[in-house]
Amino acid sequence: MLNWDELYKQCMECRNCPLHETRTHVVFGVGARDAEVLFIGEGPGEQEDLRGEPFVGRAGKLLDDMLAIIGLNRDNIYIANIVKCRPPGNRDPLFVEQEACIGWLRNQAVLIKPKIIVCLGRIAAMQIIKPDFKITREHGVWFERGNYKLMALYHPAALLRDPHRRPETFEDLKRLEAMIKETCSRTLVS
Repeated sequence: MLNWDELYKQCMECRNCPLHETRTHVVFGVGARDAEVLFIGEGPGEQEDLRGEPFVGRAGKLLDDMLAIIGLNRDNIYIANIVKCRPPGNRDPLFVEQEACIGWLRNQAVLIKPKIIVCLGRIAAMQIIKPDFKITREHGVWFERGNYKLMALYHPAALLRDPHRRPETFEDLKRLEAMIKETCSRTLVS
């Protein structure tokens, strides 16, 4: 296992898949390195690639609003992605790209030691929770693997496209808030 500095340096130089050829920046992740809650998206979009930070576009603004509903912010959680480089045209990352990149995320999770992992969207949930994950049926449902409690929420970009799913997501956020209060000792929730 690499320490934070080694992991960051090696990730910035990654050429494990063709995504490195078109990236502007590697989007490593942001937040508290000892966070009890880890949020995982699928991969960077255009704005994230330009700035080198996850969830900074319209979906990122919505994610910040979602976090605020339950008293969270980017200072008391960690946010990362399955892939660290933007897939062309914001397409879903291919399985081979996910497999080439997942080691970086696994190393981050080992270093962070979260108690709760929240997958943002179907792609992240299929990689982290189970390969046949169905976001429309299983969002907001708790799973356990090892020492982790796992849940998936609709991806903020999906909520921008389909605002009718926001009430369901609000209920999922309240379930997340309850689990944080039950499980976490340092994470502050209102």
